[in-house]
Amino acid sequence: MMVAMTTTLGVVCWPEVPPERVREVALAAEGSGLDELWLWEDCFWGGAVPACAAALAWTTRLTVGIGVLPVPLRNVTATAMDTAMLHRLFPGRVTVGVGHGVQSWMRQIGAAAESPMTLLREHLTALRALLHGEKLTVEGRYVRLDGVALEWAPVSPPPILSAATGPRTLRLSGEAADGTILDAVTTPDDVRRARELIDAGRSAGGRTEPHHLVVFMGVDRPDAAEVAEQIRGLERAGVDTVVLHPSAGRRDSDPMDLIRFTAEQVRPLL
Repeated sequence: MMVAMTTTLGVVCWPEVPPERVREVALAAEGSGLDELWLWEDCFWGGAVPACAAALAWTTRLTVGIGVLPVPLRNVTATAMDTAMLHRLFPGRVTVGVGHGVQSWMRQIGAAAESPMTLLREHLTALRALLHGEKLTVEGRYVRLDGVALEWAPVSPPPILSAATGPRTLRLSGEAADGTILDAVTTPDDVRRARELIDAGRSAGGRTEPHHLVVFMGVDRPDAAEVAEQIRGLERAGVDTVVLHPSAGRRDSDPMDLIRFTAEQVRPLL
C-alpha cells in the first residue's frame, strides 16, 4: 500500500512570466489544489514583494513563497518591514527566503559585497531579531542600525529561510536561519550531505527547533511517474517542500502547463 506523501508540493512562477499574468497563475495554482506558489526575484524582472502581496490578495488558501530576496539589494530594515507587513496581512500564508544574490548581477548594480558570507550572516541575524520584535543597535561590517525596531512586528515571529549551496553557506543557514532553500541540481544524496552541514551549523548555534528544507526541482520532460519518484526520493532524504519548475532550457514555457501537469498528473502518484 502506498503511503501518502507528507512533503508539501508547489510550483514556481518564473520571473519571465509577464506581471499581467500573475493573477491568472495564482488563481490556477490555488484552484488546482496545489499547496504553494513560489516567486523568484531575478534581476531585472519584476519585484517579488509586490507580486507576492498581490498573489496572496487574489487567493484565500494558497501559500506564496519568495525565493529569494538578494540581501545586497536591500537594507535589512526594508526586508524586515516588507516581511512583517506580508505576515500581518496574510498570517500563515507567506514564506520568505533571502540569499547572496547572483554576484554578477550584484556587481552590475554596484551592490556586490566584498564578503558575501559576512553580509548574509549580519542580514539574517538582524532580520530575525527585528521580526521577533527586538530593538537593535548594530555596528557591523555591512549592517548598521541605531535603535531600530519595527512598529508593526509580526504577531508571531515568522521563519526566515536562506538559500544555500556551498558548505559554508549551508552551515551558516543552519546556524542563523530557520530553513534552507536548495537549488534544482539537488539529488537525494546532495540533500543528505546538506542536512549534515546544516545540522553542524545548528549545533554550533545552539538551535534545537525544526529546520525547514525546501528544494527547487527542475522538470526536464513531462514524465509524471519519473517526477513523482524523484519527489519521493527527496522526501525520503528529508525534504519538507518540493517546488517544481521548468528546466533552464524551458523558461519560456507556459506556467499553466506546469500547474496542470503537477496537479493532475504528478500529485495523484504521490
